[in-house]
Amino acid sequence: MTSSDQLLDLIQNTPDIHGLLRSSFGFDIGRKRCGDGLRLASGAPLEPIAGEFAGGAYLLCAEEDGRQPVVFASSEGAGGLIADDLADALEIIIGLALQDCLGFSGGGDVEVMQISAQHLERSLARDNPVIAKERAHVAAALSLRVVPVADLVIRLQEAASRTAPDYVVTTEDGQAYDPPFGEHSEPRHGGWR
Repeated sequence: MTSSDQLLDLIQNTPDIHGLLRSSFGFDIGRKRCGDGLRLASGAPLEPIAGEFAGGAYLLCAEEDGRQPVVFASSEGAGGLIADDLADALEIIIGLALQDCLGFSGGGDVEVMQISAQHLERSLARDNPVIAKERAHVAAALSLRVVPVADLVIRLQEAASRTAPDYVVTTEDGQAYDPPFGEHSEPRHGGWR
């Protein structure tokens, strides 16, 4: 059994963690069908492991050097590598609004991503005042670390920058997903609030 399988089993068998990952962090192992039919551009298969509320999918790649990289494919057609293994991916997922951080990245500029992440953190704390406790609870239950946002941004940017050529997500008919980095540096209507 791989470390990814062990983590997924632990999530499945710990209802409160499964629930928090779904409700607060958009990682729902009950929505594995979201990624059906997706594969890497090389033709290598991807294993759907979770979906998120907007229709995106988290997928495991084949094992490489004892690790299974994780890619994210959004419902808007962007996707790519987010981490070298599931533990790293989950630390990013619970510690960072990764989709918005990628979306408002100025094309992958780490400084823009840092600014976006700070705005997103303030917004998240307003919307969910107990997010820090939830992060700590999930991390402890899954033997993960609570990593500072600035460090998570660097990890995410470094992973996503390695998407091409090995981690480009495609549909069954060979249509490639867009790169994971959005071109905007902040929301177009009203900027950061």
